[in-house]
Amino acid sequence: LLSWSMAKSILHAAVGVLVGDGRLDIEARAAVPEWADPADPRHDVTLDQLLAMRDGLDFAEVYTDDRRSNVIEMLFGSGQHDVAAYAASRPLAHAPGTTFNYSSGTSNILARIVGDVVGRGVDYEQFLRSAIFDPIGMTTALPRFDDAGNFIGSSYVYATARDFARFGRLYLRDGVTDDGTRILPEGWVAHGTTPRSSDPEDGRVYGAHWWVVGDDLGSFWASGYEGQSILVCPPLDLVAVRLGRSTEAHVAALTEWRSLVVESVSGAGPTE
Repeated sequence: LLSWSMAKSILHAAVGVLVGDGRLDIEARAAVPEWADPADPRHDVTLDQLLAMRDGLDFAEVYTDDRRSNVIEMLFGSGQHDVAAYAASRPLAHAPGTTFNYSSGTSNILARIVGDVVGRGVDYEQFLRSAIFDPIGMTTALPRFDDAGNFIGSSYVYATARDFARFGRLYLRDGVTDDGTRILPEGWVAHGTTPRSSDPEDGRVYGAHWWVVGDDLGSFWASGYEGQSILVCPPLDLVAVRLGRSTEAHVAALTEWRSLVVESVSGAGPTE
């Protein structure tokens, strides 16, 4: 089944592998060709600001088919053949580092930066498999790429529920596989799951390509557009995956469901 934006958290892992190998520096300026001119106001946007969705780009993450929706234009309209180029063409709306704006365009810029290191298309897919999917036994994962060979890291990984749970378990185990192999650098899980921002629309807390529950247990979650989620609660040794197709009207119910799962496993709430 489709990940939608749970793919963003998988992208966080891909960046982490390269950071651990010394091939990317999150504090460095993001290597975006469209922003190469030092006079460009986007020139000094850092990789970490992209990861935290604090790059300042003017990008409307609107899921209705109107002219205000940059995400629909990027994925299904004029930007679909090169999603990163479309996103990188967006101007600034805020000074970099000052404002949180959840943006699938930001993720696709970030995904292209990974591709500039590991290669595009087939080479990119092989990197994802050898660095992340294969070591954790995620055998069904199918990432999708645009015509330019960019991983559409904002939205497109297909896998079974069990395999999405295997990815969640990697973060549950602080980036270490079941056989004890570390594939994410120490501190990388904390990088993604430490609260940094609050969404001004609904108050949800964001880290870096992961959402943060804000409970006393340090739970965090990957979130997809239509209600897909990977909930991770390390103190309870818990990973809970929910796949489906739910409308915006069910957001509150799904939030409550995740909370009840944690309460039930912890013994603090109902068991039915």
